[in-house]
Amino acid sequence: MPIINLSELRAGLPRHARLIGLDPGKRVIGVALSDVLLMLASPYKGLPRAKLAANAAEIAAIARKEGAGGLVVGLPLGMDGSFGPAAQAAKDWAIALSAATGLPAALWDERLSSSAVNRMMIEEADLTRGKRARAVDAAAAAYMLQAALDATGGGGVRG
Repeated sequence: MPIINLSELRAGLPRHARLIGLDPGKRVIGVALSDVLLMLASPYKGLPRAKLAANAAEIAAIARKEGAGGLVVGLPLGMDGSFGPAAQAAKDWAIALSAATGLPAALWDERLSSSAVNRMMIEEADLTRGKRARAVDAAAAAYMLQAALDATGGGGVRG
């Protein structure tokens, strides 16, 4: 399936379908879920990075269980907005994941999501490095998904 823009993804969702936010790291894929009104993103879990088929099966199972109708995949652009090798790898992964799960996907800029979440966990939550390591991937996915939701309408009832 081709990557579509987030506005199209939102518009094509069935009523009360959620979005899954994914922050694909080298070792862990952060997973977040929107609410059914597409207003609020929440951390869901971290999935160990594995072969595409295994990760796609896990993500498809989450989509079925939680009523998700699309994917928002973090796009690691360069600090200057450039599209480098990491962004190309994320785009390729998103295309393959979309095809494997049968779910439409959009990309969203994830620059600084992990560092912003780490900073918040240190300053506000006072979490130790070990506790942060376990929580940061899903929280970064939620941070990225929330930014995407906010930028594309913030929700409202879909009919």
